[in-house]
Amino acid sequence: MSGGPDIRIIQLVMALRSAGLSDKAVLGAIERTPRDVFVPQGFQDQAYENRPLPIDCGQTISQPFVVGAMTQALKLDDRCKVLEIGTGSGYQAAVLARLARRVYTVERYRTLSKEAEARFAELRLSNIVQRIGDGALGWPEQAPFDRIIVTAAAPERPDGLLEQLKPGGIAVAPVQQGKVQTLIRYTRDDAGDLHEEALFDVRFVPLVSGAARAL
Repeated sequence: MSGGPDIRIIQLVMALRSAGLSDKAVLGAIERTPRDVFVPQGFQDQAYENRPLPIDCGQTISQPFVVGAMTQALKLDDRCKVLEIGTGSGYQAAVLARLARRVYTVERYRTLSKEAEARFAELRLSNIVQRIGDGALGWPEQAPFDRIIVTAAAPERPDGLLEQLKPGGIAVAPVQQGKVQTLIRYTRDDAGDLHEEALFDVRFVPLVSGAARAL
């Protein structure tokens, strides 16, 4: 990678700003995170298009607008301890790592987790902690978290994960509601009560519970 700015990243950030992303810190994190590092070789020519792309194990790397919008909805700062469910390619975790103190990310597919680990090392992102396991269980040993982000669609409100959210914390998760998936922002107030807000409709692979896969 050359030392100068990649015009493709600049064009992507401009497109995301035009699409409605307004948080300068989030846009800056996306600008500093080369998406081509996270995209399979056969899709390199589409790495900076605002669209999801297939990755290994039948999964996808999310559309950059969705990555940015979910990150923006978390209202991150550099003190936040974040739980991510679904490492996938690692792109979302890499963006989060530019903004948060530490990111704990869980992936059920060993192949994806190992590939993401290599990418984090290449980008020198040392504040990401990984686990291979059942994302539906979260990471109770590290709970509670300031922020939680789920990158697969839950069949219902993910209460098991939300129990790991601190008072004052924020979680975002796509939830299946009938035939559509809606991105929901959950906020736990200082009294411990949860409040939810529907943001927009999305399309994610389903959140699968159970033992980690060997793949």
